[in-house]
Amino acid sequence: MSNRLREHAEHQYAEELRALAAHDTRLRPPGWNLSPWAVATYLLGGELPDGTRIEPKYIGSRRVIEIAIATLATDRALLLIGLPGTAKSWVSEHLTAAISGDSTLLIQGTAGTSEEAIRYGWNYARLLADGPSAAALVPSPLMRAMQEGKIARVEELTRIPADVQDTLITILSEKTLPIPELNSEVQAIKGFSVIATANDRDRGVNDLSSALKRRFNTVVLPLPDTLDEEADIVQRRVASMGAALELPAEAPALAEIRRIVTVFRELRSGQTADGKTKIKSPSGTLSTAEAISVVNSGLSLAAHFGDGVMRAGDVASGLVGAVIKDPVQDRLVWQEYLETVVKEREGWKDLYRACREQS
Repeated sequence: MSNRLREHAEHQYAEELRALAAHDTRLRPPGWNLSPWAVATYLLGGELPDGTRIEPKYIGSRRVIEIAIATLATDRALLLIGLPGTAKSWVSEHLTAAISGDSTLLIQGTAGTSEEAIRYGWNYARLLADGPSAAALVPSPLMRAMQEGKIARVEELTRIPADVQDTLITILSEKTLPIPELNSEVQAIKGFSVIATANDRDRGVNDLSSALKRRFNTVVLPLPDTLDEEADIVQRRVASMGAALELPAEAPALAEIRRIVTVFRELRSGQTADGKTKIKSPSGTLSTAEAISVVNSGLSLAAHFGDGVMRAGDVASGLVGAVIKDPVQDRLVWQEYLETVVKEREGWKDLYRACREQS
């Protein structure tokens, strides 16, 4: 087992990618390691003719993934939009791992992301000594993707200042990156594309210009449709992360995961699962990713300060912390939910008591 805290997708699932490549007889677009069919199978799961099981990486609409893959097979860039926790970054990483075999060509968007992070920078010691030259140039992940015919990832595109975002316009439309200091340019090799992610719930976002929006095909990743689907996602991700972290705890019971997911879904939707009771929603997003975090935190508590079995007392603090972002407004929402829903629900007394102690 690797001692890395988190493996890149192309390393963690290398056996699956090799098996898919060996059985993949369909047409592959230029520069792709796998055909679109094999990429979809890698993300959505399936079974190969030799009996090899491909683990699903994304649980949700097959058509959404097919549209994303088809976009990348054209000359259009892909923009994945959704609420926080809808697996945008996860899907982006696995798409690049399957198509390019390299998910590391990444630009993390922040309010401080500069134009140099997207285009290129300079080794200033060599620049001062020799002036502008190819040897002094420091390529960005995007430039490397153009030179190598791979896919670059831009995370949280709307966090990047608007004037820096527009650096992408020429690259995406002309497939060329000018280098005026050297009177030259980098032209993209076949296989190059860009996958960007964005969410519209984040504070401080910068809207994309209409010119930049036209350079992307936009795919919206929705929240899981059903409780079973969301619980399945949480269970799979927790099992994967628990193995990587080597937590000495039993895998959490599906019933415990379903309780946490039920709480999240009810508070998100503003009503109980049966639709009979209206409830207030907190200020946070209560995403699937946060549910995964609550379960992982509970597992850690059970492993290191309990008997290895995750119980209500182990998840209560994580649950309260996930719900209460605003100490005044969200606390009132949470207390009302505890008293009107959790307290009255059969089999949830232990969760009610644990959460009351934490609150």
